Amino acid sequence: MSDVYDVIIIGGGPGGLTAGIYTSREKLKTLLLEKGLCGGLLAISDLIENYPGFADGIKGMDLIANFKKQAEKFGTKINKFEEVKRIEATEKKIKVETNKGNYSTYAIIVATGSIPKMLNIPGESELRGKGVSYCATCDGPLFKNKDVVVIGGGDAAAEEALFLTRFARKVILVHRRNELRATRILQERLKENKRIELLLNYIPVSIKGKNFVDAIIVKNKETNEEKKIETAGIFISAGFLPNSKFLEGIVELDGAGYIKTNEDMETSIPGIYAAGDVRAKKVRQIAVACGEGTIAAISARDYLKEIGGR
Repeated sequence: MSDVYDVIIIGGGPGGLTAGIYTSREKLKTLLLEKGLCGGLLAISDLIENYPGFADGIKGMDLIANFKKQAEKFGTKINKFEEVKRIEATEKKIKVETNKGNYSTYAIIVATGSIPKMLNIPGESELRGKGVSYCATCDGPLFKNKDVVVIGGGDAAAEEALFLTRFARKVILVHRRNELRATRILQERLKENKRIELLLNYIPVSIKGKNFVDAIIVKNKETNEEKKIETAGIFISAGFLPNSKFLEGIVELDGAGYIKTNEDMETSIPGIYAAGDVRAKKVRQIAVACGEGTIAAISARDYLKEIGGR
């Protein structure tokens, strides 16, 4: 016989933990399932300076520890290293199957986040959070008056390069093609900015450094000539992959696999909500994920009242 919960939250990042704080304060029996350790991308961010309430910044691990402590204080049960394999929506309850067991619930909040597409080159994993970043907005201010490299050629990469010029002494944008994919207006801004250098037709080969990044090796696609670029930071902008595969064929996803919701965080299936970076939207920030977790929790509470589940 499976355990029954009022709400099951899938994912232990800022959105999921915030949802847990709200559902538990409403005295809803809440289970949070996290396939690894709580935190997601936040946990690997060395210093968070754009989350309200911390004027001097806060380490990502410390911030997520505060979220987790608060959720558990109000009664959220957190199961780490438990991955959801499939869910099945029945007439009233939703069945959840994990690698460790089965559960039933009246409402689900999916907050599984997304993962950055990696280059999969030597040094990337080892120096992640030590100069290798996937978010200029998060980590850009840490590289004041330093040289940095951005990998990518789309709008996101162009915007990150332009943003980084607020802090960095020099920004080198490395792209594997002869032309950027970014919109014309962004390309014009890149070329007009004296702090930005474009390095086209080059691919990253490896990232160098012991405790922190100190260089990246790139290779010319035509000549195979390798070049060493000394840099303090490498911002990889190759896109993100939503953690939504287990929901394929269940709720409506967009073309990239992100979950479609309305402003109440409701998906295409009653009783299933989404919050955070797994949700189809424009802005992906910690504060935004927390807000969406709040909305999803309140929507789930109202749904439970409506169906008489609680």
